[in-house]
Amino acid sequence: MFDSSLDIIGSEWIIIILVALALILGTNQLPNTARQLGRAISEFNKAKNELQGQMKNITNQSLEISGPVETERQKLEMIAKSLGISILEKSDDELRKLVVEKMESKKIDESENKT
Repeated sequence: MFDSSLDIIGSEWIIIILVALALILGTNQLPNTARQLGRAISEFNKAKNELQGQMKNITNQSLEISGPVETERQKLEMIAKSLGISILEKSDDELRKLVVEKMESKKIDESENKT
């Protein structure tokens, strides 16, 4: 029923796009545009690599999970133990507050070490 009159494959599309860009931008603007595109891609790659590095730093800390965690309290205790926080005689709210404080202090320490 539907007959496609443009049976064009990958490399032909690239040629069509390049010709269209040359017609739209002109041959004088093409090198500037390519340079700006290269800079944008470079900035994107820098940001991506920085984000990946930060994620690796965060995930370097391994949580020792012995089995499935069933309750919120068990999750809090596991996180607190991995951060070196004593869990004895502390309520859930106190543990949450201590975990947040510890994580924020680690972020500050890491950012100071980078500069």
